[in-house]
Amino acid sequence: MSWQDTYLIWSEEATLEKSLKKELNLLKNNEKALKDAFYTPLEFGTAGMRGVLGVGINRMNIYTVRQATEGLACLLNSKGEQKKQGVAIAYDSRHFSPEFAMEAAKVLANHNIPSFVFESLRPTPELSFTVRELKAAAGIMITASHNPAKYNGYKVYGEDGGQMPPYDANNLTKYVRAIKNPLKISVADEREAKEQGLIKIIGVELDNKYLELVKEVTLDQNLVDQVGKDLKLVYTPLHGTGEMMGRRALIQAGFTSVSIVEEQAISDGNFSTVKSPNPEEESAFELAINLGEKVNADVLVATDPDADRLGVAVRMPNGNYQVLTGNQIGVILTKYILEAHKQKGTLPEQAAILKSIVSTELVTKIAKSYKVTVFNVLTGFKFIAEKIHEFENTNSYKYLFGFEESYGYLVKPFVRDKDAIQALLLTAEVAAFYKKQGKTLYDGLQDIFKEYGYYLEKTISITMNGIDGAEKIKSLMEKFRSKAPKTFGSIAVSVVEDFKKQTATTSDGKISKLTTSPSNVLKYLLEDGSWLAVRPSGTEPKIKFYLATAANNEKEAQLKISQLEQKVRKLSTEMAI
Repeated sequence: MSWQDTYLIWSEEATLEKSLKKELNLLKNNEKALKDAFYTPLEFGTAGMRGVLGVGINRMNIYTVRQATEGLACLLNSKGEQKKQGVAIAYDSRHFSPEFAMEAAKVLANHNIPSFVFESLRPTPELSFTVRELKAAAGIMITASHNPAKYNGYKVYGEDGGQMPPYDANNLTKYVRAIKNPLKISVADEREAKEQGLIKIIGVELDNKYLELVKEVTLDQNLVDQVGKDLKLVYTPLHGTGEMMGRRALIQAGFTSVSIVEEQAISDGNFSTVKSPNPEEESAFELAINLGEKVNADVLVATDPDADRLGVAVRMPNGNYQVLTGNQIGVILTKYILEAHKQKGTLPEQAAILKSIVSTELVTKIAKSYKVTVFNVLTGFKFIAEKIHEFENTNSYKYLFGFEESYGYLVKPFVRDKDAIQALLLTAEVAAFYKKQGKTLYDGLQDIFKEYGYYLEKTISITMNGIDGAEKIKSLMEKFRSKAPKTFGSIAVSVVEDFKKQTATTSDGKISKLTTSPSNVLKYLLEDGSWLAVRPSGTEPKIKFYLATAANNEKEAQLKISQLEQKVRKLSTEMAI
């Protein structure tokens, strides 16, 4: 069916939701906008479905939410009695999040599948925990993570509390795509569904159980008792769900000198005080820095709207604040976890750290010094969750920590997704650890560099919107794959890892097999120890380049990463022509 045919069906639908009908009328003479809205359905990627709010099959609206949930209902129906376990549903502070959550519940109720819907906004990690706690068959999180205000999204979780793994996700996609007209999906009456017990409202009881388990994140309670009250911490939830749990978790642990950026503690789908609610961007810390300077804060922390990602800004020797990279946060937390367990004598023999293939290798070097194994998994926290599940089933390794360079961290696996509340708590403890020594988190990071070498990473994200953008991204990946560069400037490529073909090819032509699942990622290992990777984003119209290098000092590392970035940008521009 052409996009014009699909548009015609929507334009002729008499029961189309009023605001969407109005938007459609405004677009009727804008062919480019209509084509973009109707040319393809939203896709499930590494973290579910995410898109711009609006009318059309390529937008987030009640009909695309219904379609996704109808597909989930079909998947659960195919599993027989399992559907009786129900589906846990949570949502964040974005526009239409509560409405989308209830639409999903009404679709499930129409299939006699019970749902457990949070009474108000909650963090993504609490949704993951709730799936496990209630032994639900699945979970739905309405969120677009750290994207701008015009986005919303839909994450699907499996019964283990992790984002739905590839096999089920692929089947779910098949069910969703089999639905020819999302406008005709039936939904139950909300009031009747609640009376029949098919829609159950949940809240405080799950909050308390989650917070009770969060206590396990603290590794040295004596340290927190001694220093926690004196640690000056500024926290901003960036208008999102972190306010629900972040402040309570910190105070519960013993961090009582917490200053909240109150303007950003207000739930606001417009994210009106920030350009983007993304804690990896320095601009998101602007108000936190202002407050930090007033209270002389030791450390600043920020969580994204659904509180699964954590950003950190550390105080420099000159008194200014510097936003850390996701890799640097992962390094600091890893080092502290390993050292704390070593000092307590609780470091397991078969301890394991999990990280994505595009995250820093400094963690690998640190772990090796503690005789701890590091496992690399594909990008997407569901692959970390899968590995945790494997460890539990085989009793082969003991999970200690997992992270991605994209600001996602998980300490304790009672959650099976990245958890910024846990990471917030552990970051505060690490800051207390260094404060007791008269140091800052910045000093702690420099100590790590002095011990293991100066590692530096950088991510380049190039946005390519619309139909043309999707084709350009696809073309770029094909060119990088078919015309794999042999050098980046004067530095030769020693190995090309193609995760789609599952091959590692050396410069002399020797080929070995990669052990991960297939994924559209290319990674180039360079002769000087640097590496870079390229992959299309699973949830955004972006192609991403990950650069990494190591050197004896910061200046040398900065020079190497700058030169590598210039080469990558030049090559990608040439290939895009």
